Amino acid sequence: MLRLCWIPLFAIGTLGMSATVHADEKPLAERVLVIGHRGASALRPEHTLASYARAIADGADFIEPDLVMTKDGVMVVRHENEIGGTTDVASHPEFADRKIRRIVDGQSESGWFTEDFTLAELKTLRARERLPELRGTRYDGQFQILTLDEVIDFVAAESATLGRPIGIIPEIKHGTYFQRIQRPMEDALLATLAAHAYTRTAPVEIQSFEIANLKYLHDKLGGAQARQRHPNIRLLQLLDEPQLQPYDVVAASGTLTYAQMMTPAGLRRIARYADAIGPDYHAIIPYRADGTLGRPTALVHDAHAAGLQVHPYTFRPENTFLARDFWHGSDPHTFNADGAVAEMRVYLDAGIDAFFTDDPALGRRAVDAR
Repeated sequence: MLRLCWIPLFAIGTLGMSATVHADEKPLAERVLVIGHRGASALRPEHTLASYARAIADGADFIEPDLVMTKDGVMVVRHENEIGGTTDVASHPEFADRKIRRIVDGQSESGWFTEDFTLAELKTLRARERLPELRGTRYDGQFQILTLDEVIDFVAAESATLGRPIGIIPEIKHGTYFQRIQRPMEDALLATLAAHAYTRTAPVEIQSFEIANLKYLHDKLGGAQARQRHPNIRLLQLLDEPQLQPYDVVAASGTLTYAQMMTPAGLRRIARYADAIGPDYHAIIPYRADGTLGRPTALVHDAHAAGLQVHPYTFRPENTFLARDFWHGSDPHTFNADGAVAEMRVYLDAGIDAFFTDDPALGRRAVDAR
């Protein structure tokens, strides 16, 4: 039900597109959605144009840009504001003095941070693979850091070419931290979405591990009337490990944990401002101590009872990320397509509504086989 309103509005803006969708393909509102986690990050360096292009080509319904801020107030697409591990910044002598130690969400980190660079400076860097031991380095040094505007323009062009809606699911990273350094993203994100014709009608789902910024966005989008005023925009409450807390709760000296948020009462509270939850998929079917799949929890049932969809993260294709039930061979580095698809199907059978995956082609296989 939460997705039904996206399609008619989008269709208004896509009349005349070349129809490349198969006649028997269900609309977004009627199928489990495949979300390209940071693009197709199992196959290309995350958050690059190549990664998003591969995700879309492989059938992703949504692509995910994580958002951080630059020194000059531009939203760029990186999983973290610390970029030493995913760019070649360390090899740029002109930026050697930018290496610094910062406290981000209560954790001390040393490295290079986007908020210390202008967009022009960041554009001189090139992306690197986050997990080189698993995924190699053949594409290192080839791709720029992207702005959110560039991602939206690219997705709009791909959607027009393919004749199908491609959703965007941006995540606000470290919301409290960026607010405290005077670079908040919430209003900037809404302004950017409103400035592009594509994101005024296409499916958009804004996500965060924090609570206050989602409540703020809920109110800005029209509160209880949000579906009427902005029917293409949904809000996703991400959920971390049960014993942890959202950082805005920590900053306010609160006591709420993610475990409490995943109780029936907690889910009902989330439903007052969000449309879906995004738990770690282990919260739906946990692994046993020996690494095999355990029994499903009540989370999907309880979320649906509260009126929330369930969009778990993140399914990855290497053995090391799979339950032992699905391993092929004994090497944890092995790329295991069949095992990944088999595991996804178990979670699909548990009733999830969408899911994040590093390899959308495998996610597409898992969904379409059903």
